[in-house]
Amino acid sequence: MTYLAASGTELTGRNMWVCGALCRARAPAQLGQRLLPESRRRRPASFSFSASAEPSRVRALVYGHHGDPAKVVELKNLELAAVGGSDVHVKMLAAPINPSDINMIQGNYGLLPQLPAVGGNEGVGQVVAVGSSVTGVKPGDWVIPANPGLGTWRTEAVFGEEELITVPSDIPLQCAATLGVNPCTAYRMLVDFERLQPGDSVIQNASNSGVGQAVIQIAAALGLRTINVLRDRPDLQKLTDRLKNLGADHIVTEEGLRKPEMKSFFKDVPQPRLALNCVGGKSSTELLRHLAPGGTMVTYGGMAKQPVIASASQLIFKDLKLRGFWLSQWKKDHSPGGNQATSTAATPWPSPGLSLWGRPPWSPAPAPARLPPPRALQPPTDQFKELILALCDLIRRGQLTAPACSEVPLQDYLRALEASTQPFVSSKQILTM
Repeated sequence: MTYLAASGTELTGRNMWVCGALCRARAPAQLGQRLLPESRRRRPASFSFSASAEPSRVRALVYGHHGDPAKVVELKNLELAAVGGSDVHVKMLAAPINPSDINMIQGNYGLLPQLPAVGGNEGVGQVVAVGSSVTGVKPGDWVIPANPGLGTWRTEAVFGEEELITVPSDIPLQCAATLGVNPCTAYRMLVDFERLQPGDSVIQNASNSGVGQAVIQIAAALGLRTINVLRDRPDLQKLTDRLKNLGADHIVTEEGLRKPEMKSFFKDVPQPRLALNCVGGKSSTELLRHLAPGGTMVTYGGMAKQPVIASASQLIFKDLKLRGFWLSQWKKDHSPGGNQATSTAATPWPSPGLSLWGRPPWSPAPAPARLPPPRALQPPTDQFKELILALCDLIRRGQLTAPACSEVPLQDYLRALEASTQPFVSSKQILTM
């Protein structure tokens, strides 16, 4: 069988800024009026190791213990599991390397798979065959993982139907491959913590990250202004121009954010009520300093590996709120048995093309949990599926693109892993199969 990307989509194998020819627009999907249960963890697809180098065997990036990804990840041949009645045989097309993938391999993440494990939590594949009981997908469909831990860094696999979400094949391939983590995180943070209105401001650090680029574009689609903080770097002007092209309203360096001139800046720009922190340390302290009274800072990463520090005066006299966000926890909160009582009481903030709903409080697990292997967990709910479709509508309308990407063949994974851990690399590494 020959596997083709969507019409008009081409893999170049080189560094590229992914915009792509965006296909026809259609009426935007509306998120449901109630927060429905979301799926829990699923087990990774079944596999067994093989010492054979037969070309028919599945190639996969496997790690048997935690550590430096460059040292513990190996390209191995696996046996493809038989397709059962509720199974789907998928040929992977492309899978990114995200910071969470690196953290998971290092053993420094909130959820860890049972070892040995295939790396990768995100990607897009094409359905090759389905079992006799499968009704939701068919051969030729594009699918993405419904939950983390599936192991997407492989050429093909057999998954349970409920582990997959169908996505349109008329969006660019890189958009589909990077759809399920960063844009979903950006969307939820923009709409779940503050009732922002068009014209309001949002400030964020790590603005060139995958989430940061999605925040810029989704915020622009919602009529929000973004203040985007960057570390100083040799290619600052080039990066600034690129983020401006995405819709960034204001760009400021970490050093510039500390200068007294920022007081006059906020005379013309509304003080942000929402700050998005992926860095921590001094960077997060500066975000807090510029938040409007009563505002919220949401932390979703800790790139600086330094604590978030807030002064007593910021909490007492400005009534600032410190929150956290983790997409995996959000899904768990919206699964059967999750915290549904508060979520259904949220009041919507209507916006053209999208319905935005509040997020219930949550507390992350104190220690990493192991992803369970049995097939005893719930399928993705309509809410998460509708979120994916809403983001696909933004892609079709030209309001959301994939981040800057570098495509790397699977066999060159060491080069991709190394690039993913280097500073000042604004290009997301995508493994192509």
